[in-house]
Amino acid sequence: MLAMNYGQPSIERALSGLRAANIQRLLVLPLYPQYSATTTASVFDRVSRTLERIRWLPEFRFITHYHDDPAWQDTVADSITTYQDKHGSPERLVFSFHGIPRRNLMAGDPYYCQCQASARRIAERLELDRRDWIVTFQSRLGRAEWLRPYTDETLRALAREGVGRVQVICPGFAVDCLETLDEIAHENREAFLAAGGRSLDYIPCLNDSPHHAHMLAALCRRHGQGWPEFEGRSAIGSSELDSRRRRAVRAAEQLGSL
Repeated sequence: MLAMNYGQPSIERALSGLRAANIQRLLVLPLYPQYSATTTASVFDRVSRTLERIRWLPEFRFITHYHDDPAWQDTVADSITTYQDKHGSPERLVFSFHGIPRRNLMAGDPYYCQCQASARRIAERLELDRRDWIVTFQSRLGRAEWLRPYTDETLRALAREGVGRVQVICPGFAVDCLETLDEIAHENREAFLAAGGRSLDYIPCLNDSPHHAHMLAALCRRHGQGWPEFEGRSAIGSSELDSRRRRAVRAAEQLGSL
């Protein structure tokens, strides 16, 4: 079931629907390949706050990250190859991740390291020379220092250095969002061209591609090992659930008559 941390259908609404359907095992997959307290952990917090109001908790598993999943790395690399087969290769490939304040990194948040590892593994699959790609961070807010290097400053610097053509991909996002499309495909493209660059192409996220869907399904199957729904074994049928419900009601009525 789909749920949104900030939007509709909300996590609260989704969990309410699952409880009404008597779901007894819950696997949560936040669509953030890299873990951060600002993203993945916020999903855990919201799910936990909702579950704490339930008397009988379901069995609960939570996928904290999947940046190190070889299938995810392969899928992103394949999407880059497919794009470049149609549009050609750039002089520089930019891996742009959403930024977080630098103080988060110093406090122990693994996000920065997981972003670096993501880009490195994808670049290895593409057999890129280390000079052909770079990691940057976008979408900073406020006056505090955020993770560097900043995407906008890097693109302007590349243009001034004589790099004419770049391609930008954002592997920290499972799907394209308006924020990234506007910031990268429009604002940063204009900044790059104004600084002397010739072209900036945005490589779309994995979105609803079949390879992405299959990769996520396989990820869930691995994390669901041992549960009958994931092992091909029969789960409790509706007739058995109805029988259990009737017995529980009779027991409650008997307690009320004591």
